[in-house]
Amino acid sequence: MSPTTTAIVTGASGSIGAAICQAFAKRGVAVVGVYRNGVEEASTLLDELRCHVPATMVQADLAEPAAAEEILRRAREVGPPTVLVNNAGLMTHHATRDLSDEEWDRSINVNLSAAFRLCRAIIPDLMEARTGRIINISSQAAYRGSIGRAHYAAAKAGLLGLTFSLARELGEFNVTANVVVPGRITSEMLLAHSDGQMDSWLQETPLQRLGTADEVAAAVAFLASPDATYITGAALQVGGGLVMG
Repeated sequence: MSPTTTAIVTGASGSIGAAICQAFAKRGVAVVGVYRNGVEEASTLLDELRCHVPATMVQADLAEPAAAEEILRRAREVGPPTVLVNNAGLMTHHATRDLSDEEWDRSINVNLSAAFRLCRAIIPDLMEARTGRIINISSQAAYRGSIGRAHYAAAKAGLLGLTFSLARELGEFNVTANVVVPGRITSEMLLAHSDGQMDSWLQETPLQRLGTADEVAAAVAFLASPDATYITGAALQVGGGLVMG
């Protein structure tokens, strides 16, 4: 990652997104954080980032199709965007038999379609620069399924197909596309849906602990680094062995 690199990170006000932004800033990468809620958290993070690199925060509703182009416009004001991390996610709980069309569409829109729109928006910049990194954040649910969260698992599985296709399309332009697959990571989203399942979750995980946001951020930073120039179309598991292979 060069000093002129600018990274767009969605879901920046959450614990994983903030850790990713901080990991980039420590490596001299300018940061454009995107968030919807968590105004106070975003403001605090911005102050931290600006101690190291040029940075800005963009409040946007990723469910809105027009958001992607506006985010790219704001990013270009900071510097040429060459890294995109689609980290924003939405998780709700509904048994499939009770899942409405509206809730299904909402999950697919935020967890998958928003990532597609941002990828589509940044691709011309990456092709022109003939370099770039797209890193999509999926979930172990894409591999294992998730009771009451079929809509979430389906969207996260869709990110795999999107990413692998981008890896094929963009390789000739020296652009890589990879997926980071977190397992159970200590975060607001996970804790909100733990519901007394923590003991069984830990038993299912070979390392027998939850992961940290910093561990996910380290994987993202690696895939964006010069050490990962020959890695594309990969799914990097960061889950303590919950999913293998």
